[in-house]
Amino acid sequence: MSDLASPAGLRRPARALVSVSDKTGLVDFAKGLAAFGVELISTGGTHKALAAAGLQVKEVADVTGFPEMLDGRVKTLHPKVHGGLLAVRGKPDHEAALRAQGIAPIDLLVVNLYPFEATVEAGADFDECVENIDIGGPAMIRSAAKNHESVAVLTGASDYALVLAELEEHGGATTLALRRRLAQKAFARTAAYDSAISHWLAGEIGVAAPDYRALGGQLVEALRYGENPHQIAAFYASGPRRFGVSTARQVQGKQLSYNNLGDTDAAFELVAEFDPARTAAVAIIKHANPCGVAEGSDLADAYELALRCDPVSAFGGIIALNRKLDAKAAAAIVKIFTEVIIAPDADEDAVAIVAAKKNLRLLLTGGLPDPRAAGWRHTPVAGGFLAQSRDNAVVDEMDLRVVTKRAPSEAEIRDMKFAFRVAKHVKSNAIVYAKGSATVGIGAGQMSRVDSCRIAALKAREAATTAGLAESLAKGSVVASDAFFPFADGLLAAAEAGATAVIQPGGSLRDDEVIKAADEAGLAMVFTGVRHFRH
Repeated sequence: MSDLASPAGLRRPARALVSVSDKTGLVDFAKGLAAFGVELISTGGTHKALAAAGLQVKEVADVTGFPEMLDGRVKTLHPKVHGGLLAVRGKPDHEAALRAQGIAPIDLLVVNLYPFEATVEAGADFDECVENIDIGGPAMIRSAAKNHESVAVLTGASDYALVLAELEEHGGATTLALRRRLAQKAFARTAAYDSAISHWLAGEIGVAAPDYRALGGQLVEALRYGENPHQIAAFYASGPRRFGVSTARQVQGKQLSYNNLGDTDAAFELVAEFDPARTAAVAIIKHANPCGVAEGSDLADAYELALRCDPVSAFGGIIALNRKLDAKAAAAIVKIFTEVIIAPDADEDAVAIVAAKKNLRLLLTGGLPDPRAAGWRHTPVAGGFLAQSRDNAVVDEMDLRVVTKRAPSEAEIRDMKFAFRVAKHVKSNAIVYAKGSATVGIGAGQMSRVDSCRIAALKAREAATTAGLAESLAKGSVVASDAFFPFADGLLAAAEAGATAVIQPGGSLRDDEVIKAADEAGLAMVFTGVRHFRH
């Protein structure tokens, strides 16, 4: 018989130490423990809450014989606490040491940590954040988790019902299988907690590449599978709160897949580039690349313009909005098959319209992410991961330098800025044709930049044909490139497609050659000095 399933794996907790910051569900859980004859020990505010509920509970200071001190910084860091948690039950020398020192075993620990992450998110100053770094809590959690052979450790209110159910099933005992599961969660919780602290402190002191970088996250949802059905996947929230898929409330629709979540995140990050106070904007994403983006007088207008860019690819896509979804926009969107709609909010009429498509997921995030916000992105590589700061450069803050004989018109500049915003979110090599604050052709992810130019031009011609127009949508457009043109061929392909102006970072050894070609073609061109590679 496996030790996990054997009677020897059952342990009846006689004493529990309870010390929590978040007291959600605490009293009911403590009453449940008391009903099984578990003696309760507690600290500070937790003790007051339990005593006020009429429970018999000892102060930790009465157990240790040592008062809380240093504003509560020292209260559980004591041998009578850690000895009670760490002693190996049934080991003669450990049990003799407990008897000699008058230490009683602690069989169950309930600790959730000071709210450090929430304190940082609330914008507290440095000293307040430091005061919300828990020391005693993680120490106790790790002691209990190490000794999970005998001790059950609970690190959140979500553990309460699980433990009470097991006590009920096993006559007041826990199984080794559960204690191991709780121990794994406990070590992960303290690791994520330390990760948040180390990331915050590195930012506060300006260390861009610390010697150690820890990653931590909290499970949002276990997913059916990853990119493919044979891959395991899960969704975790981590780091400072950022409006998007991690804050979204799913109003309706099927469970989101791994690919849905990645595409939806890409769509919402793109549409957040457009200030909702200035304009309505819609982005349509397929396989993490935009197939149509537009601004409009309202969301419905912007959606129709975005859809026109590539209506074939938009089928089964992700729709992201920068404003509250209204009935007019919802009615337009549901005309074709769509996987996900993500928006900051939605009105009741819009929700009712979307409800008619029961499999269509509607996500409401509560706000837009700030494209200027600092942050970090991590990419796994063999044996480790790459870490880089988020691309938070925005075109409105760039110094656009005219490098051609002809300067762009005001209308061209507006479209240039629009196209460069979009190019930031297109996989490299990225080429975006835009006209009237709407994409008309997008070339993404090609090994050759000139191929991206040609693909984008082809998309513009196909879109025109679908719309019943004789002339390519690229005629009279501007073109944005995420990186410099290494040769003039890509720029000439754009001119041939009908583009009249170009926005690009510049910086090629052949910039003079490219500028000369632009002048000969009558193009206006500006350099941003900022590259937007996205791999």
